[in-house]
Amino acid sequence: MFMKSALASALATLCTLAQAANPLVTNIFTADPAALVDGNRVYLYVGHDEAAPEGKDYLMREWRVLSSCDMKNWTDMGSPLNVKTFKWAKADAWAADITKRNGKYYFYAPVEHDASKPGKAIGVAVSDKPAGPFVDARGSALVTNDMTKESDIPWDDIDPAVFVDKDGQAYLYWGNRVLKYARLKPNMIELDGPIHTVGIDNFTEAAYLHRHGKTYYLTYSRNFPEETAYATGPSATGPWTFRGKIMDMNKVVKTIHQAVIDFNGKSYIFYHNDKLPTGGEFRRSVAVEELHYKPDGSIAFIPQTAEGPAANPAPGCK
Repeated sequence: MFMKSALASALATLCTLAQAANPLVTNIFTADPAALVDGNRVYLYVGHDEAAPEGKDYLMREWRVLSSCDMKNWTDMGSPLNVKTFKWAKADAWAADITKRNGKYYFYAPVEHDASKPGKAIGVAVSDKPAGPFVDARGSALVTNDMTKESDIPWDDIDPAVFVDKDGQAYLYWGNRVLKYARLKPNMIELDGPIHTVGIDNFTEAAYLHRHGKTYYLTYSRNFPEETAYATGPSATGPWTFRGKIMDMNKVVKTIHQAVIDFNGKSYIFYHNDKLPTGGEFRRSVAVEELHYKPDGSIAFIPQTAEGPAANPAPGCK
């Protein structure tokens, strides 16, 4: 259900999408969620799937951002950046991640590098506001395909996941088929030391790191078609113990791509599925569920639902 006019599209950017169910967005196709809690709001960053119903590949040129103060009503805040934000990039606004540090918002974006360094690369954009606009923080890629030699595929440097530990040390996880991580310098736009690889059960992509209590959780997409699985460890670098599957694969689309947050006393997991009419492999839709921890700290299995989580308004929510 795409809007037919520029005026309608502009109005949609300003309106509140009062969604009572999954998927969260129904007027366009969205994928690869990343989420940030800032104050009493959640900011949700998604890629925009633009492929035609008969499309044979991803067509993704921009990221979009939505926000909510109750996990039920979402406001479309437009596109804070796109591939052209990075002058050295030529295509593919793929799965990104974001964090806040020292009053600035850092957005880690995988794109297709130009011919000078062919293959997927990871750039960093920065903004003073969570909804952007974002600008290239470096003028060059943070990670390029020639920096990682563990596989011969040109798309192994994708799906960045940024995590700032309680001691202030920041880490960047990323990869396809081979999971990698590196420390980030305090400026958040340079690697601080070597790139490490991580052995983990049937890793495909979509690494995401979060902490609950004293335990670190590494969720990721496992196998292909993908299911969401996780491992736990005592630190941001492991060692990691595989814990199992927490969400089944989709019926049509082969990817799933999760992000996990805590908001207003509850935990949530975002992902994408194929539930919109004409949805599929290259026309995906972002959804959300509540995530529950068992008394032993393990994550309970999460079914995909049409209803999504109940409203959870933060103090002062409007």
